Amino acid sequence: MDCNSHIFNFRFFNILFAWLGLICFFVPLIISIVKGNKSYCNRYCGRGQLLDILGNKFKLSRKKDMPNFLKSKSFRYGFLIFFLVMFANMLFSTYLVMAGTTDLREVVKLLWTFKLPWNFAYHGTLFAPWVAQFAFGFYSVMLTSTLLGLVTMILYRPRSWCVYCPMGTMTQGICKIKNKA
Repeated sequence: MDCNSHIFNFRFFNILFAWLGLICFFVPLIISIVKGNKSYCNRYCGRGQLLDILGNKFKLSRKKDMPNFLKSKSFRYGFLIFFLVMFANMLFSTYLVMAGTTDLREVVKLLWTFKLPWNFAYHGTLFAPWVAQFAFGFYSVMLTSTLLGLVTMILYRPRSWCVYCPMGTMTQGICKIKNKA
């Protein structure tokens, strides 16, 4: 095998691209603050569109109604709080690496529990280690939420994830506050 063949050792993938996921984090918030609506969720969300295509076009969804508890306000806000705690934990881990008290952990956690060794995804750069730590953590959040979305898409309607999506819950709250004022 050619030494320069990077396809077989996964060097074509760099965890630092996870930083681009912040676009999908900030844009919905900005749109809901500026416009007072959820147009990002309804029209532009890539995950929602993916789930819609997989569930409807490729018929991977059972198209069943979700249980009422998953649609309840208490579940949605409880899940948002849980997600925010996990996000804060990720930021704290990033801070520890930045402060030099912890070494870079080249690991992706699926469902915040199962460690997937992804040391193939990072080979050092000019950036400080905390930049990579944030990327590993943020990718974990994105991968976990995508997996949850796929599971609920298969079990229920294609865009069932959208019912309890933390970003959707936050933007809905922002819209309610903005439209009251």
